[in-house]
Amino acid sequence: MSKVKDTDYLSISTRIRAMENRLLTRERMERMLEARSGEDAAKILSECGYGELSALSHAALDEVLSQARSALYQELKSAAPDPRVVEVFQLKYDYHNAKVLLKAHAMETDGTRLLMEGGRYAPHALKEAFQRDDLRDCSETFRQAVTQARELLSAGGDPQLADFVLDRAYFAEMRGAAEETESAFLQGYVALLIDATNLRSAVRAGRMGKGAEFLHQVLLPGGTVDPQTLASGKSGDLANLFRAGPLGEAAALGAALSTPGSGELTGFERACDDALTAYLTQARRIPFGEQAVIGYLYARESEFTAIRTILSGRMAGLDAETIRERLREAYV
Repeated sequence: MSKVKDTDYLSISTRIRAMENRLLTRERMERMLEARSGEDAAKILSECGYGELSALSHAALDEVLSQARSALYQELKSAAPDPRVVEVFQLKYDYHNAKVLLKAHAMETDGTRLLMEGGRYAPHALKEAFQRDDLRDCSETFRQAVTQARELLSAGGDPQLADFVLDRAYFAEMRGAAEETESAFLQGYVALLIDATNLRSAVRAGRMGKGAEFLHQVLLPGGTVDPQTLASGKSGDLANLFRAGPLGEAAALGAALSTPGSGELTGFERACDDALTAYLTQARRIPFGEQAVIGYLYARESEFTAIRTILSGRMAGLDAETIRERLREAYV
């Protein structure tokens, strides 16, 4: 593609600024939390452009969110001057679907209901291609990772190793797509996401009593903290390694929780996500450019998660404060 300029995003940036008014704000979240019933909470979603739930059930919630996600990616991918900006966010659904298909195949079950809309490849078309063992229409990185993971599982290998193969390919594709766009903002987001993923892996490995050998398998390249240094632990603890960056607070919390039986991870997980939100909200200060698309996509993804957290909590009979503790910082 020819180089895309920030001025090419003038039109879509203007549209997105208007669309941001319908995002699920903290005020709307609070109204959902304090609504008299789960049904009343769900009605507030109409202010954000969602259709009515046919019933307050997990199936109905899945359907509404699936439709919203599919519409989001179709609209922005067709409107963005550089569709690769959107594809960076679509990748996770392709790799989620690959994991579903591989595990269903290994267990001789049908995983169709677990497939998710929103990726580059339509779920049912991907399923058919997978069953034919013909992924020629998929990216080379995706195709090779699925083939390698499939061979691992067919040989009776550890399913976790198959997941590692797909995860490494997912982040490699994400880094590559971000670099191709030449967007420093998008590349910064991907690097921060990799750092957050590696930090989570390091904390969980410590809690499981896993050492450097395990970390060398799971840590990803492309972040600001070298994975070799993180795995070796020779340059200090987690708090020191991440102290100067946006994950400093999360790393301090994680360092205190990186031994077996050291407490709940809720606050640590929230701090990781909030660091990503803080980075992405910078997009709102930039009048036009790819940053508007990137920030809005992240905002909608966070919105889907918040809606599921609130309504699932309401259906489970959880009180407002318990649900509130699980929510992340809002984009707006």
